[in-house]
Amino acid sequence: MLVRTQSLPQTSQRAMTVRVHTPIGSVVVRWGGAPQEADGQHLVEWTVDDDVHWGQNTRPASSVEAELRQEGDRVIMRGLLHLTEDGVGRLQMGPWPVLFDLATPIPSGLDESWVEINVRSESVTLHPYQT
Repeated sequence: MLVRTQSLPQTSQRAMTVRVHTPIGSVVVRWGGAPQEADGQHLVEWTVDDDVHWGQNTRPASSVEAELRQEGDRVIMRGLLHLTEDGVGRLQMGPWPVLFDLATPIPSGLDESWVEINVRSESVTLHPYQT
């Protein structure tokens, strides 16, 4: 995913954070790259430490449009959920996939359905990469 990142004021006890601007929304997350490269345009991968807990942090979406938004200290990701044979969920937010571990089973019939996943902002990290 090509995004624009903007470094934020840091405290010495926390991981570096950035505001990431994407075509589907803007959120504050941890930065997994070199601090001096935090500002700019990057191809990135997302990692999320929080697992999917159906009915707790994951629910059916009220809209069928990819979205990324901030609500306080939470990041809300809306996309199409695909379940893999090895027990991983892949949230497709437009052309960009984000992988999640499934802590609880997803109800039958919800594979390839639109969902919202609500996770702690500090559990989401952007990792820049070069092609």
